[in-house]
Amino acid sequence: MDNRFWRIARRPEGTDFAAALELEAAPLAPLAEGAIRIRNTHLSMDAGTRMWLTDREDGYQPPLPVGGAMTGLVLGEVVESRAIGFSVGDLVRAFGQWADVSTVDAAMSGAVLLDPAVADRRAWFGPLGMNGWTALWGIERTGAAKAGERVLVSAAAGATGILAVQIAKLLGCEAWGIAGGAAKCAYLKDNLGIAGAVDYKAGDLAAQLDAAGAFDVYFDNVGGPLLDAVLTRMNHYGRIAVCGLLADYASGTRTAPKEFDQVLMRRLRVEGFFSPDFMHEGPALTARLRAWHEAGDLVMPYDVTQGLENTLDAYAKLFTGGNIGKVIVELDA
Repeated sequence: MDNRFWRIARRPEGTDFAAALELEAAPLAPLAEGAIRIRNTHLSMDAGTRMWLTDREDGYQPPLPVGGAMTGLVLGEVVESRAIGFSVGDLVRAFGQWADVSTVDAAMSGAVLLDPAVADRRAWFGPLGMNGWTALWGIERTGAAKAGERVLVSAAAGATGILAVQIAKLLGCEAWGIAGGAAKCAYLKDNLGIAGAVDYKAGDLAAQLDAAGAFDVYFDNVGGPLLDAVLTRMNHYGRIAVCGLLADYASGTRTAPKEFDQVLMRRLRVEGFFSPDFMHEGPALTARLRAWHEAGDLVMPYDVTQGLENTLDAYAKLFTGGNIGKVIVELDA
């Protein structure tokens, strides 16, 4: 059978993904030993994959090759297996292809078996997936947030940020978020009940941050000039957990803080973290996140686009601020 997939025809400029990725079809090759074939039901849209589309060799993984299939987290059922521990019909999550069917090496792709009893399988991308793991690890471990401390999260209405502010609140912290637009800020305050939200699109960001007060922990998904603004508003001995650099991904810039001297002046700790570094902790993290999720204390709104052919529209939302919560592409059954 022919399999549709998004092929990287050339490196994208900015957010012009339509000029760089092409939807193609090709026959499925025979399955190799140790591999599984997944009928994708959902594709996860993640901003960090934008770096994989550049030619940078100094990122946290090598760039994806031009001419190859676009890669990302996928969710679906195993339709063919030559890997021990995976059977036809299993629900799995793995790093696969933006395609109708993903063919992956079970070990190298990080394929994991999922509990089909979870009512909304999309949760395996959000609260129970790497967004959840990242949010919990970044707040509790890298940020070392303690009850009673003040925590600020950038891109707080995105998939990871929206979980990070909730987790900070669950851990007894005063949680604040930075987001773009009145609707996003209202969702954070009114729906999630966090202490406050800063609207970076509303103007006078400095005054808004001054009114919010100083913070002990900053969970940074953005980098860029926003990091400068926050560096001068951290409490002494504060911690900055660097999760992402959204400001750099599509622009090709590199965050170079002008206010870096504040790291010394305020005795700050700045640390980057990356989910594959703690994948071995996945089961334990998932157990805690699932308890919160099933109790209704950890929620995720989903921005769902239907159809593989519309994947690029969904992907672009990550870089234009066109979403609240987790962006997912749902494939035709």
